[in-house]
Amino acid sequence: MGAVNVHLVDGTYELFRSYYGPPGSKSPSGVEVGAVRYLARSLLALVESEGATHIAVAFDTVIESFRNELFDGYKTGDGIDPDLWNQFPLAEQMTAALGFVVWSMVDFEADDAIATGAVLYGDDARVKQVLLCSPDKDIMQCVRSQRIVSVDRRRKKTLDEAAVVEKFGIPPASIPDYLALVGDSADGIPGIPRWGAKTTAEVLSAYAHIENVPTLARDWTVKVRGAATLADNLAQARDEALLYRTLATLRTDVPLTESLDELEYRGADRAALVPLAESLGDPRLLERISRWRDEA
Repeated sequence: MGAVNVHLVDGTYELFRSYYGPPGSKSPSGVEVGAVRYLARSLLALVESEGATHIAVAFDTVIESFRNELFDGYKTGDGIDPDLWNQFPLAEQMTAALGFVVWSMVDFEADDAIATGAVLYGDDARVKQVLLCSPDKDIMQCVRSQRIVSVDRRRKKTLDEAAVVEKFGIPPASIPDYLALVGDSADGIPGIPRWGAKTTAEVLSAYAHIENVPTLARDWTVKVRGAATLADNLAQARDEALLYRTLATLRTDVPLTESLDELEYRGADRAALVPLAESLGDPRLLERISRWRDEA
């Protein structure tokens, strides 16, 4: 096997995108399944149009994770549209039937699986590049040179390490500190008052991590507007800031078991996909399948 690219896909993000983008559709039994039907086409396009060969798709099987035990304000499944929430298990079932490796996260999050996979496969000499298919800001901490990159499939944008620095003003290693100070509303991280994106980038470009930032503004080597207030706010909430950084730091110890060879796409599972497509009222999906495992 020559050098290969590995695509690690945020399936939860893809499902949300599939729900809020295209129009919905009902199954013969009257259940909303439009997001799953669109997700299937999007994943097939990854192989057929984007040339992916080695793929894993990570899902938040439940929204809550170990982070909810650390911080009461962390994101939960509250507020998710029931028509979308009901498609979560179907999405995993569909992805597996299409022949993709599925990582179902319960204690961890999908992003943790992606971060772990980035390390696992990024260290494999047979891998040319790892493409992290997610536009989430926290994924940027995983980017390394041009070997591990973030891909926004919807906008067709790829960010390597230089692009992350250009966009955020800091290297990938400082992204968890950045999210802790600025906050991340998508994950329920409130941030520290008055710490905006520009100021935070300037401070972290000098100190890299929260614990390196001097307590007193007069000791700062970087000049920013309102430094005294910023320093005071951080001093009063330093423990909270460090907790927020823990929340924003992706884990790289998820127990993934698949080898690089097992990520190779070998085609759809006919026995699983045919009845699933029928139950979704989507027989035309089968016409899009160019490879079946039983014909490989």
